[in-house]
Amino acid sequence: MRLLPLLSLPAATLLLAACSGDVERTFGLTRDAPDEFTVTTRAPLSMPPDYTLNPPRPGASRPQELSAQQAAEAALAPGAVLGATAGPDSAGQQALVNQAGPAAPPDIRDKINQEASLDAPRQGLTDSLLFWRATPEPGTPLDPAKESQRLRENAALGQPPTVGQTPIIQDKKPSSGFLGIF
Repeated sequence: MRLLPLLSLPAATLLLAACSGDVERTFGLTRDAPDEFTVTTRAPLSMPPDYTLNPPRPGASRPQELSAQQAAEAALAPGAVLGATAGPDSAGQQALVNQAGPAAPPDIRDKINQEASLDAPRQGLTDSLLFWRATPEPGTPLDPAKESQRLRENAALGQPPTVGQTPIIQDKKPSSGFLGIF
């Protein structure tokens, strides 16, 4: 009887935590990683080379930090953010290109795709019966004549190309009834 009040407190705690539906998270048993898109890095603190610098204004942007767009550009093309122009290749780059061998033939993609299609598994009878419809290609097909007309009209009116509805090719609606499944 003496243990009943001592055991009821942890039991009540567990029951209340179970009501939230997230028992593992409540007791810290799961690990939540930070969102990699919201984590930003800051430049390390350093002593300024010139002590006559003005103190920073509150709320002003930091000059040594890149904006989100500049950080994305730096990740994709580091030379573009620094303003570097493509100059002649160094001797090391030329040696690396020479050791790589001759250039690939212009139709290399076609050859690779053809060889890859030979390795693709064949569709058996069961698969052809179950998956008899071909999967549609991703994307929405544009009506080229109407789109060209829309772009010409926008150019004539001095509007940007994004103005107006983009014309698409509408799929035929299946007929109802038994023949509609084919």
